[in-house]
Amino acid sequence: MQGAPGLCRRGHRRTGTASAAAQSSEVLDAAGLAEWLREELDRDIPTIVGIDHGFSFPIEYFDKYGVPRDWPSFLLDFQKHWPTHEPHTYIDFIRHGNMGDGRKRMGKTTWLRLTERWTATAKSVFLFDVQGSVAKSTFAGLPWLLYLRNGCKRPIHFWPFDGWEIPRGFSVVAEVYPSLWTRRFPKEGRDGDEQAAYAIAAWMQRADLIDSLGTFFHPPLTPEEREVVAVEGWILGVV
Repeated sequence: MQGAPGLCRRGHRRTGTASAAAQSSEVLDAAGLAEWLREELDRDIPTIVGIDHGFSFPIEYFDKYGVPRDWPSFLLDFQKHWPTHEPHTYIDFIRHGNMGDGRKRMGKTTWLRLTERWTATAKSVFLFDVQGSVAKSTFAGLPWLLYLRNGCKRPIHFWPFDGWEIPRGFSVVAEVYPSLWTRRFPKEGRDGDEQAAYAIAAWMQRADLIDSLGTFFHPPLTPEEREVVAVEGWILGVV
């Protein structure tokens, strides 16, 4: 999981990513990072969180396996077949049939979500073992989204699955794609992962400061496209 709240405060919302965690001397595993993020989201200040992996799968996946076209059902079904949140349960173990039941929930690398078709360099969530792939991070991270959804005490809005409008006082968790922004900001000695986390935080902060962040929660989609995106999800910042 890449992404967590970090640290610009303006008005009523904090904006950012896991830059704070990346700069910490403590190394967190997935469970530790998810718990840290849950604690941050349960604080009193509404926060926007950017996470760098897919939040859902292409509509073809839902239709092939008869998964209901709603996000909570998808997360539950996925976790049943890909229990990557469990200790010592690695993605390749499930892929190769040694654990879980992932072979009953595989997808084609040619399947793309609408948001990926709108993004020149985004790859399929089913494309493993290539440079720049988000498949492993997606398959590892999805059960932790369910953990956050069920475990946070304060109201959390998973965008856009919970709606396009963000209710006042809610924290927001959204999918992001660092490559949209990494070249906009000098690296200043950061490695690739640190720069990705920084770029997400910096872009969100800048968009918030110039009052443009809200516009990105309403990409120019047709009503038919919005129905698909409510199932597949959307990358914040893709317009």
